[in-house]
Amino acid sequence: MRRGDRMDKKTRYSRLIEAVFLSRSTPGAVEIPFERDDLVRIAQQLNVRLPKNLGDVIYSFRYRAALPKSVRSKAPEGKEWVIRPAGHAKYCFVAVKQAVIRPSKLLAETKVLDATPGVIAKYALSDEQALLAKLRYNRLIDIFTGAACYSLQNHLRTSVPKLGRIETDEVYIGLDKKGVHYVFPVQAKGGNDHLSSVQIEQDIAMCENKFPSLLCRPIGARFLQDGLIALFEFEPGKEGIRVVAEKHYHLVPPEELTDADLRTYQGRPD
Repeated sequence: MRRGDRMDKKTRYSRLIEAVFLSRSTPGAVEIPFERDDLVRIAQQLNVRLPKNLGDVIYSFRYRAALPKSVRSKAPEGKEWVIRPAGHAKYCFVAVKQAVIRPSKLLAETKVLDATPGVIAKYALSDEQALLAKLRYNRLIDIFTGAACYSLQNHLRTSVPKLGRIETDEVYIGLDKKGVHYVFPVQAKGGNDHLSSVQIEQDIAMCENKFPSLLCRPIGARFLQDGLIALFEFEPGKEGIRVVAEKHYHLVPPEELTDADLRTYQGRPD
C-alpha cells in the first residue's frame, strides 16, 4: 500500500490544497488563481491519492472545512481566504472580509406552528432536503421576505459566464403588494456545512444572468438546533457580501405557542 493510501481524507485534502496554494502564491497577493489540474500535479509530487471526484477537494474547503492554518495565516490582515470559481475547472483564492456567514447567538426567536406533513418529516433523506422541505411547507420564505413566494425549481444546476457550473439549492419567484417581482435564490445548510459568501455571490451572478428583469434577493437558511431555523437575506457590498436581515424561526406544535408569545410578537418592531 502506498503511503498516500494510508492517509485519511482530511489529511490528504489539507496537504493537497496547502501545496496548491503555496505553489501559486506570491507575497502580498490578494487573488491567487489555480486550476483543477494543479491538484493532479501536486498529488503526483506528494504521492498522495486523489479522490475519484476531484471537485470534492475544492468543495470541502469552500463549504465544509477550514483551510489549513498555513494557508489562513497568509491572508492579509483582517481578511480570510475564500475559493471562488473562475471558469471551467478554474478557481481563485481571494482575500475577503468574511468567508463564512455565522448566525447571531443573541437574536430572539419567533415560534411558527409547524405545518410540515408528518410523512415528509419522517422520510426526509438529508438535513439539506429536510430544511428545504420545512421552508416550503411552512411558507418561511414568504414570512421572512414579506412577499408571496413560489418555488420555481430546486437544485438548479447551470453555467454562469466567468464562473462556470454552479448549483443553487432552490429558486423562488416572489410578488409583493405593489406588484414588484423578485427572484429569491436559496442556499440551505445543515450538519457540518456552513453558509459561504462565495455561494451567495454565485447566486447573485446567476440571477443577473438568468433573471435580469427581476430584483434578486439572495437567501441563506441554516438549521441551528431541533426545529430552529436561521434565515438571512444578503446584498453585495464594497467588501463582499453583507447581511440585510436575519431572523430565527422555531417550528413548534400548537401547544407550544402561547398567548404570551403572541403578545410579545405584537410588540416587536417590523
